[in-house]
Amino acid sequence: MKKIILSVVALLIFGFTQAQREGGFRVGLDMGIIPASGGLGISFDIEPKYNIKENMSVGLRIGGAAIVRDLEEIGNTTLVTATGIGSYFGTFDYYFPSGKSFVPFVGGGIGYATALSVRADEDVEVDNLDSDSGFGGVIRGGFEWGKFRMNLEYNFVPKTPLYLNGPLTTEDISNSYFAVNLGFYIGGGKWKKN
Repeated sequence: MKKIILSVVALLIFGFTQAQREGGFRVGLDMGIIPASGGLGISFDIEPKYNIKENMSVGLRIGGAAIVRDLEEIGNTTLVTATGIGSYFGTFDYYFPSGKSFVPFVGGGIGYATALSVRADEDVEVDNLDSDSGFGGVIRGGFEWGKFRMNLEYNFVPKTPLYLNGPLTTEDISNSYFAVNLGFYIGGGKWKKN
């Protein structure tokens, strides 16, 4: 555990020594928590990015999310609504360089998202369910500090039919979600501390 903590501290300190460079390529890795009504979700994103300017980058975010919500106990049975989401968004981020290692940013993206939602008990078989796909997007804001990244984001994902204990469609469910992400990136230079 000490080695991990020391490695993280060393990366942060090293992150204060260079400027973010135009033309740099980097890869971001983010994990997030998704608050949901009566439940919780997680998300994971990988995002290769290219710095078109010192304060602008474009990228391709490949993401996934799993959300469990609306837990309901009926006798000895637990009903749950579960949603799985995959997304591929072209992204753009604008940074507000301050000459320091702490750099706020705003950004967004558009692309393609696919989702599947099921409301079921623990005995359901969900082998033959189809997902729905369509246009999606993300808006986000946060900060980078050295190689560390934190952001708040809202993901726009198409609605899907809600399957109840198999392929019986009952209603459409909204899959758009808010996430709090923490992550880091590899490559591309680092923010400068004066």
